[in-house]
Amino acid sequence: MAILATGSRSEDSLLPGYQMISLFILKAWLFRQTIRLYLYRQRIRLVAEYFSAERNFALLALVFFGLDVYLLELQYYLRLLPFSEQLPTLMDLFGIGVFLLYLVLLWLQLKGSYEEAVGVRKQAFVHIKDKLRIYVALIMPWLALGFFHDLLLLVPNPAIQEFMASAWGEPLFLLVMVVGAVIWFPAVLVRLLGCTPMPDGESRYRIEQFCRRQGVRFGEICLWPIVEGKLLTAGVVGVVGRYRYLMVTPALLANLSEAELEAVVAHEIGHVRRSHLLLYLLLFLGFGILLQLSVQPLISLLFSTRLFYEFLFGYEGEPGLVLMIFTGAPLVIMTLIYFRYVFGFFMRNVERQADLYSAKVMGSAAPLISVFKKIALLSGNDRDLPCWHHFSIGQRIDFLSAYQRDGSLPQVHNYKVYSCLAGYFVAIAVALLVTLQIGERVLASYSGQKFAEEVVLEKIEQEPGNPLWHQFHGDLLVGRRQYEEAIKAFELSLQLNPENPETLNNLAWLLLTVETRALLDPVRALELAQHAVEIQARSHILDTLAEAYWQNGLVEKAIETAERALKGSSSNRGYYRQQLQKFSLATKS
Repeated sequence: MAILATGSRSEDSLLPGYQMISLFILKAWLFRQTIRLYLYRQRIRLVAEYFSAERNFALLALVFFGLDVYLLELQYYLRLLPFSEQLPTLMDLFGIGVFLLYLVLLWLQLKGSYEEAVGVRKQAFVHIKDKLRIYVALIMPWLALGFFHDLLLLVPNPAIQEFMASAWGEPLFLLVMVVGAVIWFPAVLVRLLGCTPMPDGESRYRIEQFCRRQGVRFGEICLWPIVEGKLLTAGVVGVVGRYRYLMVTPALLANLSEAELEAVVAHEIGHVRRSHLLLYLLLFLGFGILLQLSVQPLISLLFSTRLFYEFLFGYEGEPGLVLMIFTGAPLVIMTLIYFRYVFGFFMRNVERQADLYSAKVMGSAAPLISVFKKIALLSGNDRDLPCWHHFSIGQRIDFLSAYQRDGSLPQVHNYKVYSCLAGYFVAIAVALLVTLQIGERVLASYSGQKFAEEVVLEKIEQEPGNPLWHQFHGDLLVGRRQYEEAIKAFELSLQLNPENPETLNNLAWLLLTVETRALLDPVRALELAQHAVEIQARSHILDTLAEAYWQNGLVEKAIETAERALKGSSSNRGYYRQQLQKFSLATKS
């Protein structure tokens, strides 16, 4: 998702379609051959070995997918899909589908190893379907939210459109949808995961009685068929009792004693009692805030770095690709670091909270320790195998053993968790306040723009006949509010290349919005914008033309053009709706 969000929005492709398809097929073949070479050298016998291989090759698939998005401009081809303009989420769905194709190749190649490790035989179609269930469950809330948002924008109701165009419309919509998903989506999730209600019997009766004694309600107790039901694990999803589900694998029921089973259920109840599911949601929202706050400082840093300009001016292709890679790659890396170290840190430590809760409820840590020993023994897993979201089995056993010796350990551990959480949220709040106060000033810092201008002037001196450097110079001069010099730079760029739509658009927009009234020229701007749209009718260029129509008194044409800009946009749609609303209000007045 992060890779797609930071991918190119270019309206043109660097490669013809047949070349792009050929390269994609070649990469898929290389991916498949890499897996086959690994399996030729390394036989997988244990479940832990299988999951390790699957995880490592999934990361390799992520690298290949990044090449599709950043170098082969996958999103250009996604925009060719029917209804992609009306439903931008459709592009995201098919983009994720490309990544899933790599995973399907991975699962097919590892199918034999999976069957040997787990001890089952499955048809390829069934195997892939079961694997895809997990990923569908992960992306379903995101896709449902996106599609509902897209459909809402298509409703021909002025009240809805005005609400969505308002400053608080989309945030309120997002809040309502997230709250709804948190409450009701678990009911969908357990079905996507293939869970079924646990049949009546002694095990179900014991679990129900235990939960009743603990005062915790579950909407259903389910059998969880993960890894053919042979994995010894349990889980809980949902924050509201009626839509909260306890999931237990058949292997867990078959191999645990009554006390051990109650210890596992107590662990899951510990997650409920400590509101860990809500905490995970807050950590997800915190990541969204951090990602948003990182964009402006990152751009400011790029524009003050010589390395960026050396790459930018040394690359003979689309300069936007360099900017995309320099900004997109750090954001993707930040995503991986956040979930591996920040989110993973809290997950590991709240698991310890749940372990301690289980030990307290059971009156001893012995039942849960026994469970961990059985998991290590029956799964063939190394008790010291590290895990990013859980401590290793050995570490969890040692921690519970320490609790047996020192009853004050829960207080110490809870203090650690809540102190770290307080520090985390304070850091988020400080970053938010600092960004709101100085974000724009950081972006517009004089030193960064001055450095960029010096580099561009150097390139102009080296290549005076290259219109691109004069365009960049004009953009920099606009940022420094040297409007008259900027107009001259744009005009010079157009003399060298009168068919550059970006230069035509930038000059037209400047002539429409310049702060110096003597430089305003709506008539000239209209001519430039019309020419730019004839060459390339992208949303931001159509927006400039709509503004030019409006300032020249051609309101109906302004509305028509603004509607085209909105329909063709996959981002910044709030701004385009505000423009359309401004032009529409002009007709009423």
